[in-house]
Amino acid sequence: MYIDSIMHTDLITVSPETTLVQARELIEEKQIDHLLVINGKKKLVGIVSDRDLKQYWASPATSLSTHELNYLLQKVLVSMIMVKTVVTVPTSTTIERAAYIMQQNRISALPVMEDGDLAGIVTSTDVMAVLLQAIGISDESVRLSIYVKDSIGKLAEVAEALRAQDINIQSLFCWPESRHPGITQMVLRVAGQDGDKATATLNARGFKVKKHYEKDITPYLPKE
Repeated sequence: MYIDSIMHTDLITVSPETTLVQARELIEEKQIDHLLVINGKKKLVGIVSDRDLKQYWASPATSLSTHELNYLLQKVLVSMIMVKTVVTVPTSTTIERAAYIMQQNRISALPVMEDGDLAGIVTSTDVMAVLLQAIGISDESVRLSIYVKDSIGKLAEVAEALRAQDINIQSLFCWPESRHPGITQMVLRVAGQDGDKATATLNARGFKVKKHYEKDITPYLPKE
């Protein structure tokens, strides 16, 4: 899935000349966390987050009167506080790549570009919602975890064992166990009513199914 299918296209933008007070009022009114800053040529020149606004809002000396504080804040422009080096992605970016980019850059929003123009914005909340949906997490499903040697055919073996028992795999993902080189953890979800049957089936095939948190996973590791 690509981010153009989940990005927000009803964009709330401001000019660099927007004041800090105006920006804060807009964020509160629209109930958003980011404002995209567009210049007179309709080009993206910066981004301002709700966190940025709160940081600068609290910066003036508290000894100032309310009138004096408001006067000073009216003089602060978005151009003075916005992030000018904006990390952007094209519409052809995948959901997982967008999540990786946000994690690596420690940001919570990505403006999306198409042919050099601003096309939308995607947030970490949007990406997380899609990834959770892909994982298949729900109250109606059961999470099963098994550890296998990182070798060809293991995924097919697990899938075939469950298929033979008419058990549908709702979702499946894998990741290497850093503390145990050569071992991969498979996490799969099946319908709630199939949980016990799937566990028994996989155990019978030599896999040791872990259904709950265990501090010591050694008993579940495949034998040499």
